[in-house]
Amino acid sequence: MNVSSNDRLQQLLTPTVGSAGADLDAVELATAGRRHVLRLVIDRAGDLTLDDIAVVTRAVSQELDASDAMGERPYTLEVTSRGVDRPLTLPRHWSRNIGRLVSVAIVEHAPEPRAFTGRITAADDQAADVLVDAHPHRVPYADVKRAVVQVEFTSREA
Repeated sequence: MNVSSNDRLQQLLTPTVGSAGADLDAVELATAGRRHVLRLVIDRAGDLTLDDIAVVTRAVSQELDASDAMGERPYTLEVTSRGVDRPLTLPRHWSRNIGRLVSVAIVEHAPEPRAFTGRITAADDQAADVLVDAHPHRVPYADVKRAVVQVEFTSREA
């Protein structure tokens, strides 16, 4: 297997990550000196704990050790969660963030406003419903240039 092929690594590791209870969102392969750094970004419905990440890390490590996917060169494996700053790029990202505030930039040819912030109220395989200033908007994923969940800070009632 060609070490520089993120797609081939994604194909190899997606079932392994899935069997460990998560989804493989991204594969990033970089070179750091004489080593490769393989960074996997994972997600799942519900909370993703450090224990979950450890389970995925062990499963992926075993899969890589059993294959020649990384070649002869030493590598470092890093497994991380999506984090709040990663853009929403797949329908499941939208579905998992229903109820959250999102900033959306729309491609220029779309009829929607070019940029807005609203709350995701529903999502399916084609589009998401976003409530913007009490007005619902149907946002087809094909029209989204970039969408990112906004961190909300709320004060707790005493």
